[in-house]
Amino acid sequence: MKTLFTFALAGLLSTGLFSSSFAEDLAANSEVKAKFKKVNVLLKEGVGKVKVVLMDKEGKILHTKKVTVTDQQMILPYDLNDMPCGAYQVKITTDEEEVVYDVATFEKRIAAENLPLMAYGKVVDQQTLNLSVIGLEEPGVEVSLKHNLNDKTIFSEYVSQKEGFRKNYKLRGISPEDVYFELKDAKGRSKKLYF
Repeated sequence: MKTLFTFALAGLLSTGLFSSSFAEDLAANSEVKAKFKKVNVLLKEGVGKVKVVLMDKEGKILHTKKVTVTDQQMILPYDLNDMPCGAYQVKITTDEEEVVYDVATFEKRIAAENLPLMAYGKVVDQQTLNLSVIGLEEPGVEVSLKHNLNDKTIFSEYVSQKEGFRKNYKLRGISPEDVYFELKDAKGRSKKLYF
């Protein structure tokens, strides 16, 4: 009888130690990552029943989900494109343990070569047009002043200024409504400006 009691106690202690050690490993068996405005919660296999809560920086609950993870890992994706960039918390809870992750979302940066050519034109008076080009990473802009009716080039030049430039162009015998600028920078970006 004493031996049976010892085996029962050892079995109880070993299962208790196993569940206790697994509960302590919730942080090791879960992961939360943010990429731009997407947050992914990874729950590794065997975690069991968990409650996942997404909160804003003030602790306001944005979403709650209960899942059971058994023999395969699970990824819970959160798309926060409609939310402002900033700090968020993800709380993962089991019956035995709770883990809180801090994550931050951010906007995806657009590569400079994918941005449009930043150029602006305005009519100063009936004989003068002003052209401004900004944000150049490499100097060099081909400027062509063309006629609206036949696309014939009236004037062209190559402006080799770093970062940008501002310049007035005088018109002779033609009105601003009859012309447009066609621009092309050193990276191949182009833009047309009509008046």
